[in-house]
Amino acid sequence: MTYRASGRPAVFLDRDGTLNVQVIRDGKPFPPQSVGEFRLFPDAAAACADLAAAGYVLVVATNQPDVGRGTQQQSVVEAMHTALQCSIPQLARIEVCYAPGRGEVPPDPRRKPEPGMLIDAARDLGLDLSRSWMVGDRWRDIDCGRRAGVRTVFIDFGYAEELRAQPDFTVKSLAEAAQVILRHGGR
Repeated sequence: MTYRASGRPAVFLDRDGTLNVQVIRDGKPFPPQSVGEFRLFPDAAAACADLAAAGYVLVVATNQPDVGRGTQQQSVVEAMHTALQCSIPQLARIEVCYAPGRGEVPPDPRRKPEPGMLIDAARDLGLDLSRSWMVGDRWRDIDCGRRAGVRTVFIDFGYAEELRAQPDFTVKSLAEAAQVILRHGGR
């Protein structure tokens, strides 16, 4: 599906490990558990400002399954998102999926790797998916972007998990991802 209501391109951003520092346990990333643990990467605000200045609509697309599993309070996640929007005012929207995953049949259409969060934001904000990007640090982010028809940038932290789809670009930070998008923005 391609939405072209106003032809605006977007950059969809994963949250944990892309905008904010993730918690690593046994080689796998996890979200922070408290607002006190929630810290942005030093380059996140500047990278987002550069993308927004270039005309990209910035949308966060984040799975927060711990809420659906009952191991995280939704109010804590919402407080993190309030802090995120205060730190990065260029964010047009934060799409969140609280579905727990783990064997849902059928899978929730908004839970990455499904593209529902991107499609919903594209419809609601009048975005052109064919000119848009997905940036993330997990296989789910790359698969989601592919399924939505956007180009993908993978931030490689060397996690103990394999990618399932090839990203268009691989980088080491959000700042590098922003530079790739700014260089290769037009199709």
